[in-house]
Amino acid sequence: MGDNKITLKVSERTVFGKKVKSLRREGIVPIVVYGPGMEPKAVQASYNELEKVVKTAGKHTPVHIVIDDKKKIAMVKEVGFDPAKNRINHVAFHAVSQNKPIEAEVPIHLVGEGESEAEKAGLIILQNMDAIEVRALPLEMPDALEIDIRHLKEAGEKVLVGDIKLPENVEIVEHNDGHDDEDDEEEKPSVLDLQVASVWEPSALQAANDAAAGSAEDESEVISEQGGEEAAVPEAETKE
Repeated sequence: MGDNKITLKVSERTVFGKKVKSLRREGIVPIVVYGPGMEPKAVQASYNELEKVVKTAGKHTPVHIVIDDKKKIAMVKEVGFDPAKNRINHVAFHAVSQNKPIEAEVPIHLVGEGESEAEKAGLIILQNMDAIEVRALPLEMPDALEIDIRHLKEAGEKVLVGDIKLPENVEIVEHNDGHDDEDDEEEKPSVLDLQVASVWEPSALQAANDAAAGSAEDESEVISEQGGEEAAVPEAETKE
């Protein structure tokens, strides 16, 4: 991870329920910090400071929370927004142990965009994957993973997850469904074989996009004809 430690100073909160609206009017955001071996702690922080921390840390960088001069390492777990104002109205942090590995999704950055022979020849490098889940100790969790694309030359070439050079003590998370695959005829592909980026001819990419858009329109027409509607996603309730 980066050299700059992200720190958030909070204070104990004594206001709960509907009364937290008064805090928000004063530029203060209710927060809950919870985790193994501790009682959930209700705290609060100034909006401006908290917004900076949430934007900088995302859900993959540990935050050093200072509560009454005691420090806890925690990850942003949930951020609630006021849909009308698009402002943060509560945040939940999950406390972690600095000695136990955690799993988090980190961004993938392409190195050398615009510098490859493929791009100089008018081809397009399409990023297929923006983030990936990794496992590391909280204080060794990278801010992002990088993969070099400067060697790409021709349409059809690609870079895979397995091409990413991982920092020391960081590993890619391989998920399985909990079932033995011994009886499966087809072995499931490894996450290391997934495409991060691929090289396209502009005309071929446009044709692929048009085909995808057409399939989406056809599906919408079928749903409409059948009178189906997408299920509404319920709004997250404020836990304060």
